[in-house]
Amino acid sequence: MPWWLRAAALVGTGVALLPLAYLVVRAAQYPPGDFIDVVFSARSGRLAVTSLALTGAVTALCVAVGVGLAVLVTRIRVRGRLALGVAAALPLAIPSYVAAFGWQSMNALISPGTTFEGFAAAVLVITSVTYPYVYLPAVAALVAVDPGQEEAARSLGRGPVTTFFTVTARQAAPAITAGGLLCAVYVIADFGAVSILRVDTFTRAVFTSFSMGFDRLGGIALSSVLLVFTLCVLTAEGRIRRTGTRYASLSGASRTRPELLDVGRWAAPAALLGWAPVVVGLGVPLCALGVWSAQGVSRPGSIGEILAALGNSLWAAGAAAAATTVVAVPLGLWLARRPTVLARLLERTAYLAHSLPGVVIGLSVVMLGITVLPGLYQTMWLLTLAYCTLMLPLALGPVFSSALSAPPELEDAARALGKSPLLAYARVTLPLMLPGIISGALLVLLTVIKELPATLMLRPTGFDTLATRLWTYTGNESYAAAAPFAALLVLVAAVPAWMMISRLLKEVR
Repeated sequence: MPWWLRAAALVGTGVALLPLAYLVVRAAQYPPGDFIDVVFSARSGRLAVTSLALTGAVTALCVAVGVGLAVLVTRIRVRGRLALGVAAALPLAIPSYVAAFGWQSMNALISPGTTFEGFAAAVLVITSVTYPYVYLPAVAALVAVDPGQEEAARSLGRGPVTTFFTVTARQAAPAITAGGLLCAVYVIADFGAVSILRVDTFTRAVFTSFSMGFDRLGGIALSSVLLVFTLCVLTAEGRIRRTGTRYASLSGASRTRPELLDVGRWAAPAALLGWAPVVVGLGVPLCALGVWSAQGVSRPGSIGEILAALGNSLWAAGAAAAATTVVAVPLGLWLARRPTVLARLLERTAYLAHSLPGVVIGLSVVMLGITVLPGLYQTMWLLTLAYCTLMLPLALGPVFSSALSAPPELEDAARALGKSPLLAYARVTLPLMLPGIISGALLVLLTVIKELPATLMLRPTGFDTLATRLWTYTGNESYAAAAPFAALLVLVAAVPAWMMISRLLKEVR
């Protein structure tokens, strides 16, 4: 692997991870006493209790709903099983802050004068759109369980229920646990839904510290607590992945799909119970968007405003996709060709930054812009840097996979025929990696369009995207004006969601 490619990976990834490093440096600069006073204050205690309670409640409900639905569509014979299997994953296409807007605006339609906010509302709304993080891996795990092991258990005298809990559920447990931890990270990082529903968590407090008087010490201290929370969840997830029990298949390559259980007269109630979370998760937000959008697009000048926000969203997302891809390509190639300790350290740090709340990365980039790069503050350059920090793993995964399928021997052969290392790389390796590069760039583009907290904190003055316009109108309770922006965000989010659902279709058929 040429030295210049390693240098490009090192410099590019170092720049992308600069905000994370700067946050750690700034946290270390404050007097330990002041820092500890903020971290262990009564306010931090209240925020910690609320954040942990919300994370625990949502995760527990997501595991219950996700696993229940997965068992229903993979193991029980019910009418409309395939339709339920697909519909149960569709809430994944609704960003949590759009769902919060949908529920709140629907409440305004049904019960004017009342409010829909608080802890219970946040638990309901966030659970309704995050349970697919458990449902999807649970379906894949249950389908992958070898039926031969279940038959062996039953031949030894165990009933269907005992067999399920002692054989099937134990094999699916690592996937279910990983999905639950993914939900926990999502709730810890969530900013839009808890802000719209007015629940005081760490993410909302950090944003308030920034926007109301710019309390730097408070923002950094609370961000550090969030960083610790996220590290704890990621450590638990990594430990479970490493120590998870692996089971050998008894059926080999001829393994069949698990047999569906006939529950007789309980099939109809089971199907109704299965459709309940789907209707709640999809029905309320989509009905609200439909009703309010019809009024929103009829406002004078609304079409031009929506198109301008869409154009800004595409421009910001396009710049982020291009910059993130430029950083990801040399790093992905380095990891595929020479996975040194330094390359793996950069990869792990990139994933850590990706798992942090956008509001934390946004705050660190704001401080970086004010103290180190004042000429770039509130420009597209710093906004793009924040996107690179948050989205690098999304581009890195597909790039790494495509780099593995580009054998270095072809590049060596090109150089043996007289091509320079740069020309050999450009004409041989890069075309082979192109599908992965395009996939990663598209994933970054679609994700950045939905990004809210970092965009709110770093966008240039007067630069409004779909997400920030929705945020502004929601704050004023202008539901009709906000609905078209929310509807467009759902359409954009539906693309990657459908890619995952189409894979699910092959498994549950």
